[in-house]
Amino acid sequence: MHTKPVSRRLTGIDAARGVALFGMMSTHVVPLYVPGTVEATWTALLFAGRASALFAVVAGIGLALLTGGRAPHRGLTLSADRRGIAVRALIIAGIGLLLGALETNIAIILFHYGVLFLVALPFTGLRARALATWAAGWLLLSPIAAYLLRPVVSASVYPPALGGNPVFEHFLVPQVLAADIFLTGYYPVLQWLSLILVGLLIGRLDLGRLGIQLALIGGGVVAAVGAKLISAQLLGAGGGLAALLQTPDGSQYPLEAMLDVGLAGIDQSGSWWWLAVSAPHAGTTPDLVHVAGCAAAVVGLCLLLTRRFPLALVPLSAPGAMTLTLYSLHVCVMSWTDQLEPLPDPLLLLWVQIVIAIAVGVLFQRIHSRGPLELLTSGASGAARQGVLERQR
Repeated sequence: MHTKPVSRRLTGIDAARGVALFGMMSTHVVPLYVPGTVEATWTALLFAGRASALFAVVAGIGLALLTGGRAPHRGLTLSADRRGIAVRALIIAGIGLLLGALETNIAIILFHYGVLFLVALPFTGLRARALATWAAGWLLLSPIAAYLLRPVVSASVYPPALGGNPVFEHFLVPQVLAADIFLTGYYPVLQWLSLILVGLLIGRLDLGRLGIQLALIGGGVVAAVGAKLISAQLLGAGGGLAALLQTPDGSQYPLEAMLDVGLAGIDQSGSWWWLAVSAPHAGTTPDLVHVAGCAAAVVGLCLLLTRRFPLALVPLSAPGAMTLTLYSLHVCVMSWTDQLEPLPDPLLLLWVQIVIAIAVGVLFQRIHSRGPLELLTSGASGAARQGVLERQR
């Protein structure tokens, strides 16, 4: 009686993860601005900020499923789960450090991903109601904490950010590494933990129920649209944008155009109005609520579409089941193609990678195998988990 709902649920989650993978690949390959202008491309408007956030939310769902799903494990079983997750996190972070040594313009997420897994461990034993409280609080308060802490860190840590992807050598400057990972970098763990908590909350729901799937879609759309509307009202009629244009960085950059693409490189200090923007990767409450809502809606839609037809989204779910391998391969390919002269056509390069990722995912699905990096992480994680249980026995 319970086998089919679980299968459908996992297929939908894999499909959502596939959407995140292809969305992130798009932002890495296709320019975010129309060449020669400050106009956002379709890639930026669709995926900038949303794809990586979906990746994080689905990661939180995965943590919930690993620790019991609707009813979180307790006692020794939860301790074993946490040990397995910690090992998984360390391996993923290690892969991220290796990829960070490549010559690439991609802001690689894997090291931050691993750190987020470790930071989320205390929350893995919570039920849905407690997770809802924590998620709401973190969405509201972490951007304020970040706004207050960034000037302090910038004044006491030099440089305050790495200026690139984390690599093993950065452990020689732990204060700079910690500042970048938790506060000043591209994926600040302080705010991004909100997305993991939202994912944990979603993973504690009965995802096989039609009502839950529809609620994820409806609630996600309302949250996403509402966050954008509130941000637009604050920046427009509220006078926020006019105030930001008077700040040092706001007056030097095409701020209105960047609100559609991202505020990377802009010092978001000197005005509390920065907390009202909803630009991709702004790390503000409107931004986090918007991307979390988008992620919830995508997850709900994927679950709904695979409810009766588990194989309906195979082009997404097959590669989505091995994103660690395919994401790492994508970073390696981009590191190589970025050195070519002339550079390949971005759309052609994107579609070639998408088609290959689908083919590889379907192949591994047909032979009933996981990707090599997935086998590594799941094998090590399972061994660590089993070790805890065996020692207790």
